[in-house]
Amino acid sequence: MLISAVGIEAETEFARWRRGGEAVAAAAGVTILRPGLVVAETSYGGSSLIRALAALPFVTPVVGDGAQAFNPIHAVDLAAVALDCLVTPPGPGAWQLGGAETITQTGMIRAMQGWLGLAERPLLRLPIAVARGLGWIGDALRIGPVSATAVAQLQAGVLADPAPLLGRIAVRPRGFHDGLAARPAGTQDLWQARLYLLKPLIRLVLAALWLGSAALGLFLPLDHFLPSVPALPEILAVILARAGGIADAAIGLALLRNWRPKPVAWAQLALVLGYTLGLGIIGPALWLDPFGGLLKNLPILALLLVHLALVEER
Repeated sequence: MLISAVGIEAETEFARWRRGGEAVAAAAGVTILRPGLVVAETSYGGSSLIRALAALPFVTPVVGDGAQAFNPIHAVDLAAVALDCLVTPPGPGAWQLGGAETITQTGMIRAMQGWLGLAERPLLRLPIAVARGLGWIGDALRIGPVSATAVAQLQAGVLADPAPLLGRIAVRPRGFHDGLAARPAGTQDLWQARLYLLKPLIRLVLAALWLGSAALGLFLPLDHFLPSVPALPEILAVILARAGGIADAAIGLALLRNWRPKPVAWAQLALVLGYTLGLGIIGPALWLDPFGGLLKNLPILALLLVHLALVEER
C-alpha cells in the first residue's frame, strides 16, 4: 500500500515525487490511498500553517475569499482506513480519502481558534496575486511555512471524494470538528502555533543582524572603532575587525539560505560569546556604552537559545 495525496497534478517538487511513487506502486498493482489534508494531535506542514494563521494577533489572513473547500481527515482515521484496506483490499488503483465534514478555509481556521482558546480576529482576505507573491518570497528565503505550494493548496482547497472507497470498507472517518474535540488543546499546542511563524522571522532577523555586522566589520573606517579597543595594536585590531566581518557574512548568508541550521546556530552562540568575552576584556568601557554596547549581546544570546531550540523538527 502507498499513502499518496490528493491534488498531485501541480508542477511542484512535492507533486512530482508523489507522481513518481504512484507510478511505481501502480505498476506493482499496489493499492494507493490519496488522503486530502491530514490533521492530527500533533501538526506538521499544512496543518501547522493553519494553526499558525489561527494564532496570529490582530487579524486572521486567508487566501482569496477564504471559501475554498476542504474535508480534512484525522491521522488516526487514516490509519484505521489503511488497516481496513490491508485486511480487505479495495483493489488496485488510486482511492481518494477525506473526512466526513466539508469545511471552508475560513471555517477551518475559526475552528482552530476555538480549539486553541483564542478569540476570533477580523479576516484579512489576501488577493491571490499578493498571496502568490508572499509564497514566492517564502520560497526564495526558505520560509518553510510560507511557500508557493502552501499558497496554491489554500487557494484551490483540498476536497477529496471518498465515496468510492467508503463503499468498499467499513471504517467511517470523523469530521474536522469531531477530530478536534477528541483531544483538548494544551499549552504546547498554543506555543507551537504562536512560534511556527516566529521561527523563520527569528532566522531572518538574525541574518540581517549578522550581515549588518559584517558590513561594519569590513567597511567601517579605522577611526570609528580603534578608539574602542585602545589596548590592541592597530594592525591587530584591523585584522580582527576584518576577519570578524568575513565570519559574520558567512553566518548571515548561511541563515538566509537556511543552510545546516543547527551547526550554524551553535556557531552563532560561539561567536557572540567570543565577541562578548573578548571585547569585555580588551575594552571594558564598552559595558558602560550609553547605547547598550555589549549589554545588547545578552538579549541576543537569549534569542539565539530560542533559535537553537526551534531549528530541529521531528
